[in-house]
Amino acid sequence: MKCVKRIYFFLLLGSVSLFGEPIAWTDTTTHFDFPAGIRLFYGRRNSPALNIWVLDVDLNQKDLAVRPYITTSTANVKTLAQRFNVYAAVNGGYFGGATSYSAIIYPNELKAKNIGAVTRNSKSYPLMRSLFSVNEEGRPAVDWIYHFGSNPEQTYRFEAPMAYSYNDPNPKNAPSSADGSPMEDILVGIGGGPTLVKNGQIHITYNEEIMWGSGVGLDNADPRTAVGYTEDNHVIMVTADGRQTASHGVSLPELAQIMISFGCVDAMNLDGGGSTQMAVPGLNINTPSENRSVPTILAVVHYDSLGLVVYDDSGVIIDTDDENCEFLGSGWFPTANPGYWGTSPAQLNVKGEGADQAVYTPLLPLETLYHVFAWWVPASNRCTDTPFVITHRDGLDTVRMNQTIGGEQWNYLGTYPFSYDSTQNVIISDAAGSGFYVVADAVRFLDIDSSVTKIISKDHLTIKPDRFRLGNNYPNPFNARTLIPITIFKPDIYSVQVLNVKGEKIRTLESAFLSAGSYEFSWDGTNDSGKKVSSGIYVYALQSNRGSASGKMILLW
Repeated sequence: MKCVKRIYFFLLLGSVSLFGEPIAWTDTTTHFDFPAGIRLFYGRRNSPALNIWVLDVDLNQKDLAVRPYITTSTANVKTLAQRFNVYAAVNGGYFGGATSYSAIIYPNELKAKNIGAVTRNSKSYPLMRSLFSVNEEGRPAVDWIYHFGSNPEQTYRFEAPMAYSYNDPNPKNAPSSADGSPMEDILVGIGGGPTLVKNGQIHITYNEEIMWGSGVGLDNADPRTAVGYTEDNHVIMVTADGRQTASHGVSLPELAQIMISFGCVDAMNLDGGGSTQMAVPGLNINTPSENRSVPTILAVVHYDSLGLVVYDDSGVIIDTDDENCEFLGSGWFPTANPGYWGTSPAQLNVKGEGADQAVYTPLLPLETLYHVFAWWVPASNRCTDTPFVITHRDGLDTVRMNQTIGGEQWNYLGTYPFSYDSTQNVIISDAAGSGFYVVADAVRFLDIDSSVTKIISKDHLTIKPDRFRLGNNYPNPFNARTLIPITIFKPDIYSVQVLNVKGEKIRTLESAFLSAGSYEFSWDGTNDSGKKVSSGIYVYALQSNRGSASGKMILLW
């Protein structure tokens, strides 16, 4: 493996002698039940004392991915690793209580933003900080970023951070989007800082990211966590123990050199100190200096855990008029706007203190992991942080959703373990902070076992210049059934229809939010009422917000 060769080369040269004795590395992968593509190295140095762990994750492996998780039910990393059913994890970025001050990006959703300004010497300093991300092609990156909106694609990358110096007395103007470029193809990401390595060289932007005055030291030995990536698409995750007799820790320059020794072309620092933890479910790998609870982790997962599922209508769906949906409080009223799920209107409530709730109790038949989705009717006066409180088998998580967007589609909330238990539910609360109305409509539960075939594979996420591609139907002509192939490169709401030569609609084959991937839609020569149509020429049409395409087919009975 390319990065392992770099390790041995680094050991032969003894190039970390500038920081003390060379680190002796041991491959400890076989001590853990990891799938192919994950390796774990333990490093030991006696003077100055150091214990350090390195996870090497090969993203070229089809079934592997890395992704962040965020929760308001904070816990130590080994507990969160168990809760989210991951292979391994390290702690995430900076936080206060249950609030992340570093970005967390899920597929199609910006869960938390990098802090946009800090206070130093009683002044507010706008700033950029670092982001580790993986795009829709599966390629990692480390960038200096700034958010110009509440969607992932409104995250902009910049060629350099802001030009602050140590203890700079002069705050600068906030960044302009005109000076950066939007991360339109971002899939997942986690924020932190400072950047440690750029283009294979030590490049620590400690001053530029205004780490001074933060409690994050530059040259002192401390527990540290970092993430980077190699040229050959390996993600490198590191935790160095510190503040212990057995391990003093490392400085940021030494941490950068260690990342380079493992082949990193770019790398960045994550939260350290008492937060530094590497774990598998229920078990620490390193020896943390504290048993600190954190709200975010960066995890190694099976690719399915990205939640890139086809948005169909299978699973258990609870609507507002179902007996398993209960409205508490007195403020709920039906919306007059169209676009709600099913036949019962969505319900609105003015944001409040949490007393008014919509409670969805699924009583799910299987004890397993479920993808959870929600449907709502968006409008400009909806809350941008509506809380969905998910009580599941292993605890409680709160997911806040922007209900000004995401209309007429299943919006992914997360994947959680459920069992048949009346205390496990999803609650939409009025305890929002921004906007005016919260919306309660349908909630959907899709067990992960039955959705395996619906997961979009890594092979289908190669980005192309176009947004979608409509293939030729086959067979053509046909007399029983034909298949219409479609490739989606950008998620959107898509409609697939069959029309006659006059442009009149004969059949709707699909009308839903589709994630990136390849699909085939079947037509059997019937209309929406299920009746056979006559032989002749028909048109199949694909439409989205970004354009349309069509083709002709011949039906012969």
